[in-house]
Amino acid sequence: QVQLVESGGGLVQAGGSLRLSCAASGRTFSSYAMGWFRQAQGKEREFVAAISWSAGRTHYADSVKGRFTISRDNAKNTVYLQMNSLKPEDTAVYYCAADRVVRGPNWTTSDVRSYDYWGQGTQVTVSS
Repeated sequence: QVQLVESGGGLVQAGGSLRLSCAASGRTFSSYAMGWFRQAQGKEREFVAAISWSAGRTHYADSVKGRFTISRDNAKNTVYLQMNSLKPEDTAVYYCAADRVVRGPNWTTSDVRSYDYWGQGTQVTVSS
């Protein structure tokens, strides 16, 4: 079992930045592909970014490409999401997720069904 705990959310003005962190328990974190998703009020959960277990490949939703950066530190069992040039439409609860199936070193996915473990979420609010 893996536990994921997100932090770093908050209220920021449009154009500002935030860095989300997701700390994972368990010795096998370095084997998991990781992803960030978000869910705005009244909407379905949507893919934001993903990173392979080797960090050799990253993958972004078109809506955040060029503004958000996903990274990981396997020694610290932590994955990050650096969010720059934030927009009001980025307002949502952000979740990190882990895929427990060990796959190739550059494998990532945007499919929410591929992820087995989820954090509790952290609220990001961007004011205009």
